[in-house]
Amino acid sequence: MPYSFFQRLSTLMKRETIFLIAGFVILWNSGFIGAEYGLPHTGPYTLIFWRYLAVIILLALYLLVRKRFKWVGWKVASLNMLIGFLAHGVWLTCVLLALDKDVPAGIVALIVALQPMATGALSGYVTGEETGLYQWLGLVLGFIGVVLTVAFRIDFSSSGSIFGYLIPLGSVTAITIATLIQRKMEIGKGEAKLPLDLTLFYQGLATALALALPAIFIEDLTTEWVPEFIYAMVWLILAVSLGAYYLMWRLIERLDATRVASLFYLGPPVTMFMAWLAFGDQIKLMDGVGMAVVAVGILCTQKK
Repeated sequence: MPYSFFQRLSTLMKRETIFLIAGFVILWNSGFIGAEYGLPHTGPYTLIFWRYLAVIILLALYLLVRKRFKWVGWKVASLNMLIGFLAHGVWLTCVLLALDKDVPAGIVALIVALQPMATGALSGYVTGEETGLYQWLGLVLGFIGVVLTVAFRIDFSSSGSIFGYLIPLGSVTAITIATLIQRKMEIGKGEAKLPLDLTLFYQGLATALALALPAIFIEDLTTEWVPEFIYAMVWLILAVSLGAYYLMWRLIERLDATRVASLFYLGPPVTMFMAWLAFGDQIKLMDGVGMAVVAVGILCTQKK
C-alpha cells in the first residue's frame, strides 16, 4: 500500500484519540456535578448502589440481546471485578463522601488529580512503561499546582474540614491501582482481557455488590425520588458510568498509563467551570494560579 495511506490512517487515529480525550474529560468531570445534584436526596452509598444496579441491568439486557452475555469463569471475572471495585466503587465512594462533607466539587477534582503522580511513579514497575524526564517534570508541576490550590482552601482550624479534604486520597489510590492493572492487561493481551461491554458489566456488578451492604444497613436505601434526583441519576448512569468509563478504557488501550493519568489534571478547571455554571461556586485567585501550573504540567507530560 502507498505510504500516504498509512499517513492518513495515522492522522485519523490521532484525531479519534483527541475526540476520545475530549469526550472523556467532559463526561468524567460532569460526574462531580451530577453527584452534587443527587446527594441532597440520598446518601452516598445508596446513590452509588442505585446507579450501578441500573448499569448492570442495562448492560445485561444489551449483552443478552447481542447474545454475548456469558460467565467467563472466576479467574477472569475476579480480576475484572477487582478493577471495577477500585475504579468505580472505592473511587466514587471517596468522592461522594468528600462532597457530602461540603468539599467543593472543583477541589475534590483537584485532589483526585494527584493520581498522575502516583501512576507515573509506579507505571515502570507494574507495566514496564518508563516515565520520561519531561513527564516527571510535568507530574511534579501538576502536583505543585494541586497543593497550591488545596492549601488555600482547607480550614486548618477545623478537623472536619481537614478530614473531608483527605478523603479523596482514597480515590487517588484506588484509580491508580485500577488503571495500572488494566494497562498491564492491555499490554499482555491475556485471557483476562474482555470486550469493553462485558468488562463494564463485571466491573459494575462488583460495585453494586460492594455498595449493597452499606446502602442497606447504614442508609436504609433512603431516597427521595424527585425529578432532580432522577435526572441526575440518568446522567450519571448513561454519561458517566457507561460513557466516561468506556472512553477511559479505550484510551488505556491506545496510550501508556502516565499519559492517560495526566488527563486527570484537566479535571479541576473543567469541574470548577461546570460548578460555577451549575452552583455559582466561587473561583478564587489561587485556584487560577494552581490551574495555570497544572496546565504547564500537562503539556510536559505529553513529551518523553
